[in-house]
Amino acid sequence: MIGYYVHHQGRGHLTRTQAITARMSTPVTVLSSLAAPDGSPLPWVTLDADDSGETFLDPQAGGTLHWAPRHHPGLRGRMAAIAAWIERYDPTLFVVDVSVEVATLARLLGVPTVVMAMRGDRLDRPHRMAYDAADALLAPWSAAFPEAGWPADWYAKTFYAGAMSRFAGRAVAARPEHDGPRRVVVLWGSGGAGLTVTQLEAARSVPDTEWRVAAGALTADDVWSALQWADVVVTHAGQNAVAEVADGRRPAVVVADDRPHGEQQATAAAVGASGAAIGVTGWPTATSWPALIDRALTLDGTGWRRWTHPDAAGRAARYLDDLASARDPV
Repeated sequence: MIGYYVHHQGRGHLTRTQAITARMSTPVTVLSSLAAPDGSPLPWVTLDADDSGETFLDPQAGGTLHWAPRHHPGLRGRMAAIAAWIERYDPTLFVVDVSVEVATLARLLGVPTVVMAMRGDRLDRPHRMAYDAADALLAPWSAAFPEAGWPADWYAKTFYAGAMSRFAGRAVAARPEHDGPRRVVVLWGSGGAGLTVTQLEAARSVPDTEWRVAAGALTADDVWSALQWADVVVTHAGQNAVAEVADGRRPAVVVADDRPHGEQQATAAAVGASGAAIGVTGWPTATSWPALIDRALTLDGTGWRRWTHPDAAGRAARYLDDLASARDPV
């Protein structure tokens, strides 16, 4: 049995979890404060929320943790539920996507942990504790684009699955030939601050362009259709969003949204260095957009082939199955 914790912010963690667990042979139970998706085939433990309320006392525990506010009933309830589940099922492995506190709790209870690696500066004290204690790190990116500055032992225990998306393996249409303005799709997620009308209007002022926004509760087919329509995609630098654009093989401007630990800045920098897309930090000014669109259109989308892996989720699934099998109790 494998326990699999899923963070509630955004939808990228859940999408990745669904892709991986659908390909696993080891029984898996998901633990999350997210509700189970409709039709989910997996056992699901719904955890109390630990971010309700307005006042949070010493949530970083003097800099040793990221989120553990004093006397918070939701935090207490969720940690007790995780501990009770581990006590009952004695899992061979616990996968954490992502939470320093949950990874630490599982390891304190004697369960080997696999931490889903994240880009950005993870050398702070809480991250180092969770990453150091983990049996393995699972990186949803290619080994060709490692995160710089890690300790040597982190690299040694990292499995590089490759960037994974729900569009892996779909047939990609050639970039559309059409008369009229250049087509630009803005693909934005639900985990950040969102875009303002002013920001979008600044981008839409680019001459000879038609803009569409794909954000919020869209189906996978809706997003795929938007990607295939586009000449250029503008997306935030979340791992899943970038992977979806990569599987769509569309030229892109990847904009780093403001996230903790510089996660998206690191992803945008890696994308830009790879030559697959244009990476920028912060929403560009109105005067910057024409040149960015022109630069993106010089790319043909084929550079994305080095970023993704057609069986990334399957590779991650087999890796976790192998780890769990190797750690079956004697």
